[in-house]
Amino acid sequence: MSRPPLHTPLSRQGTSTPPPPPAALHRVPSAHASFTLSPHPKPRLSSPFSFSPSDLLSPALLGDDDANASILSASPRIRRRRTGLRVSYAPAAGETTDEDEGERLQLVGEGRGDGGKGDGEEGMAERMRLWRHDAMMQHLYDTAAFWGDKVLSLTHDPNDAFWLAQIHFLTHAYARSEQLLTRPFPPAPSPSSSSPFAHPATNGHAPPQGQSAPQPSRRLVEISIACRYLAAQCQVRQGKWTEALEMLGDENPFRQRPRSGPKFKNPDGGVKLESSTCYLRGLIHLQLNASDRAKTCFLEALALDVKNYEAFERLVGGGMMRVDEEWEFIQSLSYAEQTEEDAEFVRMMYTIRLKKYKHAPEMAAARAKLADEYRLGENADVLQSWADTLYAQCRFAECFVVTSKILSSHPSHAPTLPLHLACMTHLPTQRASALFLLAHALVEHDPDSASSWYAVGVWYYAGKRWAEARRFFSKASLMDPRFGPAWLGFAHSFAMEGEHDQAITAYSTAARLFQGTHLPILYIGMQHLQLSNLVLAEEHLDAAAQICGDVDPLLLHERGVVAYYQEEYEKAIGLFQTALELARNMQSGQTSWAMTHLNLGQAYRRSGRLRDAQRSFERVIDLDPQCAAAYTSLGLVHHELGDVHEAIVRYHEALSLHPAEPITTALVNLAMDANVTSTSAESFRGLPHAFREGGAMSALGGGEGDADGDARMEGPAGGVGQQTQMMSTAMVSMEESGAVSMEEESMEREGLTQGGDGEDGEGDMETSVSVSMDI
Repeated sequence: MSRPPLHTPLSRQGTSTPPPPPAALHRVPSAHASFTLSPHPKPRLSSPFSFSPSDLLSPALLGDDDANASILSASPRIRRRRTGLRVSYAPAAGETTDEDEGERLQLVGEGRGDGGKGDGEEGMAERMRLWRHDAMMQHLYDTAAFWGDKVLSLTHDPNDAFWLAQIHFLTHAYARSEQLLTRPFPPAPSPSSSSPFAHPATNGHAPPQGQSAPQPSRRLVEISIACRYLAAQCQVRQGKWTEALEMLGDENPFRQRPRSGPKFKNPDGGVKLESSTCYLRGLIHLQLNASDRAKTCFLEALALDVKNYEAFERLVGGGMMRVDEEWEFIQSLSYAEQTEEDAEFVRMMYTIRLKKYKHAPEMAAARAKLADEYRLGENADVLQSWADTLYAQCRFAECFVVTSKILSSHPSHAPTLPLHLACMTHLPTQRASALFLLAHALVEHDPDSASSWYAVGVWYYAGKRWAEARRFFSKASLMDPRFGPAWLGFAHSFAMEGEHDQAITAYSTAARLFQGTHLPILYIGMQHLQLSNLVLAEEHLDAAAQICGDVDPLLLHERGVVAYYQEEYEKAIGLFQTALELARNMQSGQTSWAMTHLNLGQAYRRSGRLRDAQRSFERVIDLDPQCAAAYTSLGLVHHELGDVHEAIVRYHEALSLHPAEPITTALVNLAMDANVTSTSAESFRGLPHAFREGGAMSALGGGEGDADGDARMEGPAGGVGQQTQMMSTAMVSMEESGAVSMEEESMEREGLTQGGDGEDGEGDMETSVSVSMDI
């Protein structure tokens, strides 16, 4: 949807004309600027829909070879003087300049030989332009279209046609706007023959004797790049992707021009039309499933004009660039050449939006400078960057406070909403009524937004109602195919139901759409890990590592799990230790990484480093006193060290948290029998070894409650038990950030509830659902 015109404050109550802007500020492009076609001949284009770069770049069409120039005076700064033709900007009423009043209001008609008079049709046209402009600024679009149509009929001025097409575009009349821009446009009639009734003898057909025949009609898209761009926008809104691409050209035709490129700034200081055209071309390629070409267009658009935030958001927020590629490109942009005064400010605003895996000190310094020097500490985008950092560090409660502050003043802030929903799924007090009410409010106020229906899916997901959650995740992804959190939530819902093959298919789709992020490939590897396909799991995890490098603790954790199952215990130990070191460097909450400590302890135990394993298990108990698997594992270490009494104590502590757990029950029975029948600790030291050789010790590598004994433990399973919790800690890396919690088993272990008692109907997950939609 096109942006509406800029709003200017009223100078006083009851006045529709804005006060004069400060000298340092750019004025809003005026609707009164007018001109006539240049008197020198222009080369014909072979077709308005098929053209070559040489045709587009003809100096006769673009004046001074400026890639962003147009024969339409779109900027109030442009003033042209030509022999026999004077074109000047006519400011809106109430604006003043240093020029004489007569010069300021000089009409284009003076170049047509009307003596510069301001009465008659020309004076009427100027007044109607004022009506059209004020009506458009006050959102009276029917009024603006009505008077805009009349002034166009009077003047046949291409500039008036362009502004009328803009009005139709703002009212979503895209077909009407396109038709106006692409139909043959008649030249302006001469004052002596502006109407066929001026010469009754001709009956409106042939010109009077002695007068030249009218010039042939041209299409606006043939004589103006701005008109061509607007026509392509209309076609995009109508879903005419191929026609729009043909209108713009498959590649940037200005690329090799002398005054085109990142080193040249727009002469009037605005946003380059060339950059906007490249961005629109990228959107078209994206719709045509040409992701690589779309990425190239977005990169070119942002390089041409660093002010083009849409291109930045598509690249960074859309997950189209890898971590290192993203940082290097954003830091290498030509800020100083394009906007010398604001170069550092623009660079810092973009820097704080990048992925949080690397360069944390630089991002923190940029946030601090924006808050201190530019007084943007309370700005939504600066706060969102801080919230994103907190989420990456698994500090969910603090992140929730920041996101709540953002949404209180900016309820529809797109980058913040998925982050806010993710935090709510991690906080027990927010999962029931608060999340329910938020989802309802979003659907009620913005039912056309993918984020609103995504919130409904998150609420169902928090209630473990996977099918309902999947339905709304699907709805959100259909509304916005580039909304990353919806795709991840959709795939997670299959994974939580044990539908691994369908989950892998959904993750594969997300990996194809978001080629700059490693998360979908990581999750595919985790699914193969659950299916015990170690070779495929290792391939996908290594592919994820090639995208992001060794900067994601979760990825290193899962690679350590694969190494553990392949009995490469020293490699697993190194990977687990690196993951914990990265988590510490990120200042991440250590509680979230308790299972990595547990996995590290299991790797120590299997490699024979029992004292190191003991310290790791004790660390897990310090971080998570409710982890029954840690007590069982610690008891097993004491058992192998010969301290049977201490082992029995630890086994009983595990059973107090998870009664009747079969593996722990078997171990405590063995330890008690050995303690009764043996007089020496040495006599039962072989029991743990024999137990391991028989297979039960391997079962202790499984998670709590894993009674099938398939060598899975809540630690080394990574992708089985705690993998679900760890998955949610890495979802913030998608520029739209993921928001679905996958910590089902860890929530059960902590005794967290998913709803209220159901009596008030507010927190009951089974009875309080009132938002649903069939797909």
